[in-house]
Amino acid sequence: MSHFCYYKLVSNPKVAISWSGGKDAMMALHQIKESTDYEIHHLHTVIGESTQRVGMHGIHKSLIQKQADSLGIPVIFSELPADESHNSYEKVMEAYCKKCIQNGISAIVFGDIFLEDLKKYREKQLASTGLKALFPLWKNDTTEQLHDFLSLGYQTKICAGNAQYFNKVQVGQTLSADLIKQLTIHVDPCGENGEFHTFVYGGPLFSKPINVVLKEVQSHFYQYKIENEAGEIEEVKSEFYFADLV
Repeated sequence: MSHFCYYKLVSNPKVAISWSGGKDAMMALHQIKESTDYEIHHLHTVIGESTQRVGMHGIHKSLIQKQADSLGIPVIFSELPADESHNSYEKVMEAYCKKCIQNGISAIVFGDIFLEDLKKYREKQLASTGLKALFPLWKNDTTEQLHDFLSLGYQTKICAGNAQYFNKVQVGQTLSADLIKQLTIHVDPCGENGEFHTFVYGGPLFSKPINVVLKEVQSHFYQYKIENEAGEIEEVKSEFYFADLV
């Protein structure tokens, strides 16, 4: 008599990739794909309702769509109301997380490396939704991280840079080890403290590179409040350069 064993086929858990279009999001995607432990359902990008651009990256929705098309992965856009308040962001993310649950997604992947407060915030934000937060790059050495990114053949342009560390000529350039060496010691190699942001236009996961051209570099000022070492609240004004990539 023949004996047959029946096994229940269990598919890999579905995940979404939090997608800014930059190098850290790309490396998180790369590592998740290499692990083969997850099914990547889609990329997720938050854009301004009025600007149709990605927050501090300044990248237009159309370029994010081109990345997704070349990667062969669907992208879902969530639009942040013009007030761009924290409350509005929370509501946008709550609605998005509900859609993820409906689609059988179990976790969202983030490209954060060492900012503890941001990691805790993301975990807290997802805690009540039933979704998990995954951090494949967590605690990686940022110098090694950049080296690995470039060694893999990825190409990325600096799309935004803090004027405290960058000049206009550097913004819009393709990121390289030599360019990082030109910057002050206060700039993290991966810009993890928000010193700069990038847009990836080529690399091994793309079916074809994104043909992106620098139109101009614009300057914008931001005012915000921080708590100083004395525990006092003070207002800070920062200037950022943005590469208008088309």
